[in-house]
Amino acid sequence: MRGDLVRKLAARCLSTGLAVLAFVVLALTDATGWGLALAVAAVVASAVEQRVRPGADLVAETTLIAAAVLVGYWRRLDDGVDLALVATALVLLGLVLLVGPLRTAGNLEMRTANLPVRTWTPLVADQLGTALLGLPAVVALAAALTVPAAVPLVASLLVGAGVGAVALDLARRRFRPGAGGGAVGRALRRHQPEFVLYFSAPPGSEYQVTMWLPYLERIGRPFLVMLREPEFLAPIAAATDAPVVYCPTLRAMDEALVPSLRAAFYVNHGAKNSHCIRFTQLTHVQLHHGDSDKAPSANPVSRIFDRIFVAGPAAIDRYARAGVQIPADKFVVVGRPQVESIQVRQEPARGLAHPTVLYTPTWTGHHADADYCSLPVAEQLLRRLLERGATVILRAHPYTTQNPASARQLGRLTELLTADRARTGRQHVFGSAARELSLTECVNSSDALVSDVSGVISDYLYSGKPYAVTDMGGEGDRFVKRFPLAASGYVLRRDLSNVDEVLTDLLDTDPLAEARWATRRRYLGDFPAESYAEAFLSAARRELTSAPDTAAERSPQLSPLA
Repeated sequence: MRGDLVRKLAARCLSTGLAVLAFVVLALTDATGWGLALAVAAVVASAVEQRVRPGADLVAETTLIAAAVLVGYWRRLDDGVDLALVATALVLLGLVLLVGPLRTAGNLEMRTANLPVRTWTPLVADQLGTALLGLPAVVALAAALTVPAAVPLVASLLVGAGVGAVALDLARRRFRPGAGGGAVGRALRRHQPEFVLYFSAPPGSEYQVTMWLPYLERIGRPFLVMLREPEFLAPIAAATDAPVVYCPTLRAMDEALVPSLRAAFYVNHGAKNSHCIRFTQLTHVQLHHGDSDKAPSANPVSRIFDRIFVAGPAAIDRYARAGVQIPADKFVVVGRPQVESIQVRQEPARGLAHPTVLYTPTWTGHHADADYCSLPVAEQLLRRLLERGATVILRAHPYTTQNPASARQLGRLTELLTADRARTGRQHVFGSAARELSLTECVNSSDALVSDVSGVISDYLYSGKPYAVTDMGGEGDRFVKRFPLAASGYVLRRDLSNVDEVLTDLLDTDPLAEARWATRRRYLGDFPAESYAEAFLSAARRELTSAPDTAAERSPQLSPLA
């Protein structure tokens, strides 16, 4: 996160500084050539800032750059007042004032992928800022070559015509929508989806969807993915052939949630889920994006769903333990289909001389009571693992870099593993190399796990291999009561006072090998390995089959949340 902030601040300072400097040089000095060069550099810096800070407001910088270039052009021509140059200035000013509102209007339009429908206007509107930056660069080049002012005027008018076309189309969409809904709604009605995967989350959370897409596709029914944030459109569309629709507004949702839909699936407890829950004609099913003993896994908000798919009976007990009262008939035990490809080790592997250990520190959470992150003590832990000849797979949570302290700690671990790899030749896996591997690949490549309280432990449990859990709250005996999954693992104290004992149990003696199998059934269900994912697929198909299907029942209905 700190690195992101530094990059954003540097990009902001560079673009603003160069824009101001270009204007000062061109307006107050005779160094026209240098001023035009600075203006072009400011354009480049502003373009870089747009990449670093998507959606950044560059109106002030663009205005300064345009003014500087026009002053430089006037100095170059040295012909007094040039009406073409005045017209160019007016067009540029109008474009600067229009681009921001048009981008905002474009962001209120639906966007789609994997659907045969044109949504070019919102995409063009989103790129108008870049086009507007390119125009002063063209004017600066014309000034440097001392071409007639009519040339930049024509270029400005062409860009202005494009902006006008976008504005007219956006106005038509807003004030004169097509009969029977828009193009997206018509295309979805032709597609006839039976369920929707609804998703809203902070940036970097697309893994919550991509882990479920292969299993939703295996249901064998047409479906769509509905997104509430635009940055997820490209990565999620690349992971599926199903239609993906970005719905920025409730009106857009009304169009996309077509009558053929029977159910809505969710993978988190995002605040915007309520926007879809209001459609009471759908059966609403919470899938979760992991199974763990974390407090958020027993979120009281789960009550709003019609069905809660859980991996095993332990998840139901977790809600009861947290005092969250939910009717038993809402729960459906479906296993954790994502573990079906994990290789199971039936016999304990004791006395490993050169083990491979998967270390998966979690993030700090949104609140202090959900901070299970072990990164503050991880350097000492990894040193002890390296002393035992271990090869380490370091796979941090995707949100880790959102916390500056965690980002620094993770950086030190990377340096430590890099140095050890150079010294010993052990092929540690970390950084981008670890993120390129799926969790299943990491599990299959390892002999043991060290993890914080997280859903990774539940997945690892399927392998039958040993794991250690960090007690970062310093809860001692209460830790296993709060996080029962830790009872079948080896609990590592916050101060690492028992690290040698834990690593001996983990990598050498493994006294809890038998106990893990009973825990595995409680947490992951008791389903045959050869057809493990069928439990989820069958449950999902039942929800689609049992959903109401008469014309009266399928008519749009809104709950009081609307």
